[in-house]
Amino acid sequence: MTCHVLDTTVLSNFAHVQRPDLLYRILGSTAITAANVMAELRMGEVRGLVPRCDWRWLAVVKPEPEEERLANAFRDRVDAGEAECLAMAILRHCSLLTDDFAARRLAAEQGVPVSGTLGLLARLVQVQHLSLAQADQLLADMRSHGYRVPIRSLAELGLELG
Repeated sequence: MTCHVLDTTVLSNFAHVQRPDLLYRILGSTAITAANVMAELRMGEVRGLVPRCDWRWLAVVKPEPEEERLANAFRDRVDAGEAECLAMAILRHCSLLTDDFAARRLAAEQGVPVSGTLGLLARLVQVQHLSLAQADQLLADMRSHGYRVPIRSLAELGLELG
């Protein structure tokens, strides 16, 4: 079974539009995140920076000692949450789902499959969980909450979308 490790950037984008259910629809039980990432997300909720959402479906795991050691080696290049997620993705043979540029670059250097919010939205359209118009509206809503992305429509990606 393939697994997908989600970091705070992707989780918060879907939280801002109150649609964590879409992540469940597309990833289901293959989705995991690091305990520190969930703690960071919950702190954002407490501070009113991120809307409260139901994440009970998302497996929250504490990195194993070997994952912690590897994450420590990455912490000079990425934040702690991204470092843990990347280490988990490497050692568990998972993909990494992040919008953090430095984490994406490091994942590519490590040979880890990487995607992010745009890839997930595109996939939701491809499997017809969302129409292109619905996905574009979510993208606009995410942008209004600070998601920085150089496109305004998923159609700009040039993918076969539904």
